[in-house]
Amino acid sequence: MSELTHQSRNITSGPARAGARAMFKAVGFDDAALAKPLIGIANTWTEIGPCNFHFRQLAEKIKEGVRAAGGTPMEFNTIAVSDGITMGTEGMKTSLISREVIADSIELVARGHMLDGLVTLTGCDKTTPGALLALARLDLPAVMLYGGSIMPGSYAGHDVTIQDVYEAIGAHATGRMDDAQLKLIEDQACPGAGSCGGQFTANTMATAIEVLGIAAMGSGSVPAVDPRKDEVAVQIGRMAVDLVRRGLRPSQIVTREAIENAIASVATTGGSTNSVLHFLAIAREFGIPLEMEDFQRISNRTPLMVDLKPGGRFVAPDLHRAGGIGLVAKRLKEAGLLHNQALSVSGRTIGEEADAAVETPGQEVVRPVDNPIKKTGGLVVLWGNLAPEGCVVKLAGHERAQHQGPARVFDSEDEVLPAIRAGRVQPGDVVVVRYEGPMGGPGMREMLAVTGAIVGAGLGETVALLTDGRFSGATRGLMIGHVSPEAARGGPLALLRDGDPITIDTVARRVDVALDETELASRRQAWHAPAPRYTHGVMAKYAKLVSSASQGAVTI
Repeated sequence: MSELTHQSRNITSGPARAGARAMFKAVGFDDAALAKPLIGIANTWTEIGPCNFHFRQLAEKIKEGVRAAGGTPMEFNTIAVSDGITMGTEGMKTSLISREVIADSIELVARGHMLDGLVTLTGCDKTTPGALLALARLDLPAVMLYGGSIMPGSYAGHDVTIQDVYEAIGAHATGRMDDAQLKLIEDQACPGAGSCGGQFTANTMATAIEVLGIAAMGSGSVPAVDPRKDEVAVQIGRMAVDLVRRGLRPSQIVTREAIENAIASVATTGGSTNSVLHFLAIAREFGIPLEMEDFQRISNRTPLMVDLKPGGRFVAPDLHRAGGIGLVAKRLKEAGLLHNQALSVSGRTIGEEADAAVETPGQEVVRPVDNPIKKTGGLVVLWGNLAPEGCVVKLAGHERAQHQGPARVFDSEDEVLPAIRAGRVQPGDVVVVRYEGPMGGPGMREMLAVTGAIVGAGLGETVALLTDGRFSGATRGLMIGHVSPEAARGGPLALLRDGDPITIDTVARRVDVALDETELASRRQAWHAPAPRYTHGVMAKYAKLVSSASQGAVTI
């Protein structure tokens, strides 16, 4: 196997490297192990939250596979921030920032120790895109493994997820649910390890990386607690060594066509708007031109065919039983929407992977091509005088297409929940939450606490929300995020006042305020940028470096 140690021989071979070998031997690697290709296991394990909690065991299984295939596994860890736990607090600002730290840390360890190949083990929302950004920079033979979805909880005879908890919080705050009911949902919603169960951000990105080809088809949709997940992990370890042997690199897999396939998988599953932010960043790292309008073009031609929460009925384990992510690829191929020749880590094309999918008879999760839930995909990009660089909304098929109403303006997410509880948000309003963008937050908080409260308060069908922040993949309703340029950069949201008439039209793909340019110019002249919320540390560093959401909120 020595011919496969393309990178690691620089750190393990020859008399000058005796010091490195001595240190490797101190932790159990002998001469035989160091003569084999070194496969990094980039683990995002944490015991803070369920998404990545089970990764220690999975990493051991990956190692078994690496050793069986003739490689030497070397596990290292990086950070993970739980979106579900930090939601609605100042801590949520760290979530998007963690994507950059995850990417940087994987890159640094792999470069520093000259690893020959990589397996990335990911779960919670930012770990998957963060790991993929690192793979773009390193371009080492690599495969991704998603740790799998949590199983649904059960409350009042139906499945519940973390989405239901946040909506229950809103119902409780407005007196529509008592303490005992809220406690029951809290206790039942998350029964064990695994990422949030709907087609929220974690499962959206898990779907996307399989259809992208950088994760093995069928690996991610196996639920976290399914005993077969261990078998999958062993197979992925073997595959990592095989990828080194074949010399297949991420840049050969992640092409423009592959990214379009991934975006189509998001559109057809009603996936998270966060995918827009992440794939803009991913494409940039791979040197592939991609713009927000590309998401709209792909969504326009892609029917919504997969009936998943938050807009639909089912959760990720139901999709696994129906035929998995391979069945999603199969539907896209049947609809003529898959670039079939794109490569996957298996060495087969994505078209061949789609052909191998097995559909469970009678399943209702993935609709046939001629009977979609909606004729176009779930992602809609809007423009207008409030969003010159664009913004994003997810429409699962049941939301209002238009909304007109007065602005109710808040300068942070923290101001909104008290206003909802006090009844200051009324039917017909457009809730505007500004200074929550990539720079202004900093960190572009997700607002599941706010959107859940709106739905829980019975306002989900009558109120719209507009923000330069983000939304959780669990958000539903007419909730528009990523408004660019953001308020902290002097974007139009910064100029709004309570009562300004706002029109949202998802058919015309516009979001506008009924103010003429003279009035907007006058307000702009009087506007002053707010002082930075952080003046030192990682938050301040991020705020100084980060780009617009319309460019993926990247820091280079």
